[in-house]
Amino acid sequence: MTTGVLATRPGVMEDPGERGRFGEYGGLYVPESLVAACREVEAAFREARTDPAFRESLAESLALHVGRPTPLTPARRLSAELGVTLLLKREDLAHTGSHKINNVLGQALLALRMGRERLIAETGAGQHGVAVATAAAVLGLPATVFMGERDVERQELNVFRMRMLGTEVVPVGTGSRTLKDATSEAMRHWVAATEEAYYCVGSVIGPNPYPWMVREFQRVIGDEARGQCAGALPAAVPDYVVACVGGGSNAAGTFAGFVDTTARLVGVEAEGGAGAARGSLGVLHGFRSLFLQDDHGQITEAHSIAAGLDYPGVGPEHAHLRDLGRARYVTVSDEEVVDAAVRLARTEGIVPALESAHAVAWVIRAARTGELPPGATVLLTLSGRGDKDISTLKELV
Repeated sequence: MTTGVLATRPGVMEDPGERGRFGEYGGLYVPESLVAACREVEAAFREARTDPAFRESLAESLALHVGRPTPLTPARRLSAELGVTLLLKREDLAHTGSHKINNVLGQALLALRMGRERLIAETGAGQHGVAVATAAAVLGLPATVFMGERDVERQELNVFRMRMLGTEVVPVGTGSRTLKDATSEAMRHWVAATEEAYYCVGSVIGPNPYPWMVREFQRVIGDEARGQCAGALPAAVPDYVVACVGGGSNAAGTFAGFVDTTARLVGVEAEGGAGAARGSLGVLHGFRSLFLQDDHGQITEAHSIAAGLDYPGVGPEHAHLRDLGRARYVTVSDEEVVDAAVRLARTEGIVPALESAHAVAWVIRAARTGELPPGATVLLTLSGRGDKDISTLKELV
């Protein structure tokens, strides 16, 4: 199929090589004690991704334990109201309620392949934590998940789910008590346990090879959607591909399926956590990217109504896509997000995660202002369902 295909720049959304670089971003900025561990993960992944047995095992796990492929749902009523054709890639219908399980199953199988005895992870909204707890239960591995105290409070349901699945949840009370601090604590824990524990990163962040590896495990979203759009759209490829961005794993996985096409890629960040839209060059959590910082280069606190998007930076590949002009990054406010969640619920019968509602909010605004031309076709990755956010929405709707 050649319709809508565009010759992309060499190296865009491909293997970043041994240096783990996407342009000037990425890399391996970790203590000496973690360099060998990261190199070992990279070597294991490079071997596994070309091993037919590993690929078959992962495909089987995604079918049996996730329910892949997820459907592509036309948002007919909302499309009619907006004057565009909006198609929803339904990661909210994946087992555990979000896209996170795609990456986690891949990494958990890799951990077994490496002979690791338990999983370590961080989580913000709790969806990554639930996915880790689920994979750990399926594969018979113990797991420990670090979670900021603020997120523990606002994501009580997911904390209970993790514990019910047998995972230890460790509240983190330092700093902003959110995802940034949970990630820092998980990495500190890993330093002392690299021989027997595997650190399962939840987004396209962290030291090499994690940004690349997570994108590759999430590529299933974009690859599926590419095929589904070919059957659903006369032009085969949508005009726009839209996804929410915190660290950016669902967006990276989606964009990977369309980066070589004419589709315009749009990542939607929280107004108070916009690493790609407003960040500056820095280093955090083992990688170089764009972060919210003060005049002295100190990382500043991010804010979002969505616990999964209040990260003060963005994955390095997103920073690179921004610099190349291949993807555009925009922001929406908390108020727009809540309105979008309500509107999607009342037009399509879908209560989205507040993270996903960021993408919906931009499409609504862009259609209203004419930024999205009338009749445009839009693929939107609905990365998660809104069960976890009901207590927040109850206070605002």
